[in-house]
Amino acid sequence: MTLAARPQPQHAPELRAAARHIGRRRFLTATGAAAALAFAVNLPTAGVAGAAELDAARITDDPFTLGVASGDPGPTSVLLWTRLAPAPYQPDSGLPAERVTVHWELARDENFRRPVRRGTATAHPELHHTVHVEVGHLEPGRVYYYRFRVGRWVSPAGRTRTAPAPFDRASGLTLAAVSCQAYHDGYFTAYGHLAQDDVDVVFHLGDYLYEYAVNSVGGQRKYTDRTLPDLFNRETMTLEDYRLRYALYKSDPDLRAAHAAHPFVVTWDDHETENNYADDIPENSVPPEEFLLRRASAYRAYWENQPLRRPQRPEGPDMQLYRRLHWGRLAQFDVLDTRQYRSNQAYGDGADVPGPEVDDPTRTMTGETQERWLLDGWRRSEALWNVVPQQVVFSQREFDLTEPSRVSMDAWDGYRPSRRRVLDGAQAAGIENLMVLTGDVHVGYAFDIKDDFDDPASRTLGTEIVATSIASGRDGSDRPANWDTYMTANPHMKFYNGRRGYVTVALDRQQARADFRTVPYVTTPGAPVTTAASFVTQVGEQGLRQV
Repeated sequence: MTLAARPQPQHAPELRAAARHIGRRRFLTATGAAAALAFAVNLPTAGVAGAAELDAARITDDPFTLGVASGDPGPTSVLLWTRLAPAPYQPDSGLPAERVTVHWELARDENFRRPVRRGTATAHPELHHTVHVEVGHLEPGRVYYYRFRVGRWVSPAGRTRTAPAPFDRASGLTLAAVSCQAYHDGYFTAYGHLAQDDVDVVFHLGDYLYEYAVNSVGGQRKYTDRTLPDLFNRETMTLEDYRLRYALYKSDPDLRAAHAAHPFVVTWDDHETENNYADDIPENSVPPEEFLLRRASAYRAYWENQPLRRPQRPEGPDMQLYRRLHWGRLAQFDVLDTRQYRSNQAYGDGADVPGPEVDDPTRTMTGETQERWLLDGWRRSEALWNVVPQQVVFSQREFDLTEPSRVSMDAWDGYRPSRRRVLDGAQAAGIENLMVLTGDVHVGYAFDIKDDFDDPASRTLGTEIVATSIASGRDGSDRPANWDTYMTANPHMKFYNGRRGYVTVALDRQQARADFRTVPYVTTPGAPVTTAASFVTQVGEQGLRQV
């Protein structure tokens, strides 16, 4: 049997032209109209703003098939998002290469009888007719409703909110954490339940989409009422591929409902680009400029399709996704990016016994600049809770009962000096109520973060709450086959569950309560949701206790 040659990705000509300017780490220059068109995400200017304006009356099918979203709530502003796609499964989304004027409005009530702000935005074809509206001059700590209009078409209404004022001693906050939504592994049922939950904000911790092929029946969804186009049945490589994959994912009604119900704060992991990549090092052996071209395409499509603000707009294969949000003086959120700047994984991407490379102090999970930003932010923090939404398991997680045990080379266990610097920085800053939010592993965990993970009696420095997947891993089980081993090998692991779902965390001025919400199946729709377990940790006395 002979294997067919892997097809060469067909990047757009202007992207391929710009690739000539790529260096090992980043684009060294960005000269020429082709490079500017390909990688600048400022609103189109001279040379590309000449696109004609589309008469909205010509749009004969609903352009709001992918719903609406909001994100990154500040005390006086919020980001509103939509994308025009009358035919979302076509590369052009069913629209000509013309700009479209989109009307938006924000109101205090869901019937829009008490309007607060309104305006227009331009959906540019160069940005795939996506719209990002930063609405300012709002009141802190208030719920708002929003919608968009194009011609005779009106979008579904979304619900969002602003954060409390900077010095507000807010009494409480309820967040949800989600991750890992492989479309081909099952239905996004958990999102339907989350849309009905009373939460203030949702943190998406990575793997919003997967680069893997989705066949005509949607993989494990096993559709009988529809046939997905062949263009999804390939790995995402090009800008067009990534854009289409977001269209597929956002066509899911439960995902759309969750976005419409709550503001999201998003960060990525690996699959939004490619499995287990590290900085500019791909999973497979391809030339670095080829991978950076793919990364630029993935990053651009990510920004286009997420409710992100202007500072997060990518420049070529680079995008500053780490950022800081506040919820009055109750909580500071330091959102990390543990994928773009990390050193290459030691000893491969899988499980291995730690060797000298794991303890090399020059290796980093975050990169020096982001690490310094995190520690400096902690030193200046006035928040009661310091929460770190990020991607991969932070706490030590031994896989074996024998010593030395294997650990994950892709998680913080493979970057132990980097983790030590973060923990030392938290202690030096006097951080007393530290919580890490994690995704990636398709299971729910609850950890006590120990000063010395090998000494159960050492000080507990914080807690880590790991959100299971929305769909990745298919149905799962309450107690995976390795449950006994993991719980015995890791005494600081207080909870382990292998079902799909999400986690909610209620923060107040006395404690934090985490509720692990799970569904029994995702390979068929309609599963109910239950609370698998609940834990609390007290202000000033870190350590998880089941309730």
